[in-house]
Order: sequence, then C-alpha cells, then structure tokens
Amino acid sequence: MNNERCTRAEQLAALLESFPRRKVLVVGDMVADQFLYGEISRVSREAPVLILRHERTETIPGGAANAAANLASLGARAVIVGVAGEDESGRALMEKLRCCGVECGGVVTLPRGRTTTKMRVLAGQVHSTKQQVIRVDYDGESSFDTEVRQQLLARIHEEIQDADAVIISDYNYGVVDTAVAAAAWYSADQRSIPILVDSRFRLSDFHKFNSATPNEDEVEQLHGRPIKSDEELETAGERLRSRLDYRALLVTRGSRGMVLFEEGRAPLHIEAVGSREPVDVTGAGDTVIAAYSLAIASGASFADAAHLANFAGGLVVMKRGTATTTRDEMLASIKRV
Repeated sequence: MNNERCTRAEQLAALLESFPRRKVLVVGDMVADQFLYGEISRVSREAPVLILRHERTETIPGGAANAAANLASLGARAVIVGVAGEDESGRALMEKLRCCGVECGGVVTLPRGRTTTKMRVLAGQVHSTKQQVIRVDYDGESSFDTEVRQQLLARIHEEIQDADAVIISDYNYGVVDTAVAAAAWYSADQRSIPILVDSRFRLSDFHKFNSATPNEDEVEQLHGRPIKSDEELETAGERLRSRLDYRALLVTRGSRGMVLFEEGRAPLHIEAVGSREPVDVTGAGDTVIAAYSLAIASGASFADAAHLANFAGGLVVMKRGTATTTRDEMLASIKRV
C-alpha cells in the first residue's frame, strides 16, 4: 500500500470509529422485502410449471427501512419516519427493524392500511443454491389523509432536533410529498445539518439538497438520451448537479464503481472494490446512501464519504437478498485494498 492509500485508509478507519456517535434520520417509503424459499419437488400435471415445497419465508427491511437498518448495522443511532400498515407484513417489518436497533417511534401505523411488500420467490433443488424465479409486488397505501400527513410532519420536526443528518428515501410510494420534503429541508437547513436524497423516479423534484446518490440509469433518464461514454457521463452528471443546485452528486455504476461530481472540482472516478460479479444487487443503493450520509454526518469530505460508500456497496452486493454491512466488515475491506 503506497503512502497516499495508507493515509486514506487511516482517514476512513477514523471515520468508521465516529459512526456510533451520530444520529441519522431517515424519512421515506418503508418496504417489506419478503423472500420465499422453496424446494423444487416436481412438475405440475395441471400446467407446465414447477411445484415448490415451501421451506421458509423471511421478511427483511426494504426501501427506507433498509437504509435505516444499514445505519444501525454501521453503529449509528438510526431513526425512521414513515408509514406502515398493521397487516402481517407491517408487523413483521416493524419487528425486524426493532431487532436491528432502529428507533421506530416516528412510524405512523395505519390500522386498516396495507404495507408495501415485494415478495421474491427463490427456488432450487435440495442441495443447490436457490435462484429468484419471480417477484410479486403488493402496493401499499400511497394516498394519506390530512391527519397522517400532520403526524409525519410533527415526527420529522421532533426527530430532526438532535439529528446529525437526514436521508430522504423516496421510492415513489407517497410518503415524501412536497410538504414532507420541504419540512425536512427547512428543518435541516435551520440546524445546518446535511440532507441527502435517494429518489428512484423523482430526483428532479428535489432541489437545493446537499447531495444525492442516483445510479447511472437514473442519470441517463434525466439526461434524456443514452450515455455512451465516460465523457458524456461527466457532462451529464455535472449538468444535473448544477441544475439541482447540489454541493455534490454521487453516481453509482455497479461493477464500474462510482463518479463523484462536486462543486468546483473535477469529476472523481472511484473504481469498484471486491468482485466484479455481484451475487445480488438488491438494496445496494440503500447501503450506499446510508454509509455516504453517515460519513458526511461525521465530518467527512464528499470524496472520503464516497470512498466509504464504495466499500459498503462492494460488500453488500456479495450477500444474497436485501442485506446490510458492518463497521468491522468495512474496516477489513479497507485494510485489504
């Protein structure tokens, strides 16, 4: 390891040590990621389809809930504000979040509401690795009455008072409307704490936030045409950062790493760490923004935060399903490079 890499490794390790002293608030769309595992028993006589013998079903925090779970796994005080139904998926999701160490006092529960659930069916022979064969989505409530909206705003205002950073995790399921986004931005601005965005479909609606973590496909959609080269990505990324008035924009590129666009600096290309063949990319974006935001909340530069997020993303894509990473795993990964 050369001197520059050694110095960066020491800086990143010091940042990891500071994570348990930070509180990060996540506001957004909570999802119950369900994984149904089954053993292939035979082909049905009724139709040319496989019959699976059910083995088990697991419920894992997804969406904004996954970002919060990653914060907790990294040692931070993680607090979430969102909406969940009092259905079976919602109860399983809330139990899992509490077991992960996420504070759920900011969650508004809907007595007759349905929790957004994404069920992935994984099948295989008895001694083989299970492979995903289909995903079934159950959309939850996306239209909330005035009382629910007021509860969300009140809980954001309360939880942000001692937070070190805020994450907006928008999966377009209705929690982060204009009023919620504005309230979170205003409260964060009043306290001069960073507020970052991970929005799957509506990034262009979020102006003047500190940073965001879109993937390359999302940048391409906002660019309006295919991006065919690194040079074109640099142009599109910087134009998007400037248009949205962000201090920085971190674009994730899967096996090609990341590119950081920072105000007043040349684009910073960061190579991917670990294997070029990911096991599962489910929820990797939630891990990236959790590590990135937590590092910024700990006083890191955007560049150091991006490098830490790169390590976190590289670790989580080597795990099956919606997963989290830990400070110990990240430290070991940093030392290996």
